[in-house]
Amino acid sequence: MAYNSNTRRMTDTMAAFIGYTAKHLPDDVIDALSRLRAEEDDPLAMEIYELMFRNLELAAEKDRPTCQDTGVLQFWIKCGSAFPLMADVESILTDAVLTATRKTPLRCNVVETFDEYNTGTNTGTGAPTFWWDIIPGWDGCEIYTYMAGGGCSLPGHAMVLMPGQGYEEAVRFVMDRMTSYGLNACPPLFVGVGIGTSVETAALNAKKALLRPVGSHNENKLAARMETLLEDGINAIGFGPQGMGGKYSVIGVNVENTARHPATLGVAVTVGCWSHRRGRIVFDRDLGWEVTTHTGFSYTSCGNEASGAADESAGAAND
Repeated sequence: MAYNSNTRRMTDTMAAFIGYTAKHLPDDVIDALSRLRAEEDDPLAMEIYELMFRNLELAAEKDRPTCQDTGVLQFWIKCGSAFPLMADVESILTDAVLTATRKTPLRCNVVETFDEYNTGTNTGTGAPTFWWDIIPGWDGCEIYTYMAGGGCSLPGHAMVLMPGQGYEEAVRFVMDRMTSYGLNACPPLFVGVGIGTSVETAALNAKKALLRPVGSHNENKLAARMETLLEDGINAIGFGPQGMGGKYSVIGVNVENTARHPATLGVAVTVGCWSHRRGRIVFDRDLGWEVTTHTGFSYTSCGNEASGAADESAGAAND
């Protein structure tokens, strides 16, 4: 990609934002963890929560990621058809990952399948991952970043049920995955559940569910009821923080759904660990930006370090 001042500016901003989200959890996740810690009365669980928050303090103090597994970068892009850099967004984000890998630093987690070698750059075939929604006529671009770690990806699963099995079987499916693999994902978990017509639609819905704010609810009352029932059911397993026992197994459960074929009921589940590293940034056509997930983020808070060619950068201060 040929760089000009605008593409460099967006690349620098995104590299800084990726690095920041590796080191600082979203506001809503911190609020949820604070609530769980305040309501916990198991001595070991209380101690583990204290260690979690000490970990967050040290990450900020030492300017290092909150978890050594900084995952594989995934991006959900909601881009307006009139956004001036629409054609360059994927290249910009790939270059931002390359820069953040070096500058943050991020652990290199991308291994080429079959060939079985680590690329050393956090990029590779299909990595980072991009999902697109195109909004006709809009001139802005909303980007969700997500770091998909190994442990939190492990419980992920999707299948298609016979419609006669009903939503009860969908709940059983989620609970089976949680009791079998949830312990591996560093509880308390943030659980995304997708309902759709096929494995891919259900899986995409589950991923979108992870991007919603903690404590939000599906607009469909029945789906919102499923969220509550699943949250109560998974909490009853008693994982507690880091699986050592306690009142709470989840930060929350979000369900996303789309219409289905009458002969199928697709269901999927994916989870985020307690260090749920997702972020949301929205650019306008002039590349002014707004971050809604992290009140502490500013370009200068990252040391203006994102660019590999800072002298060429037009800067990424929010204007």
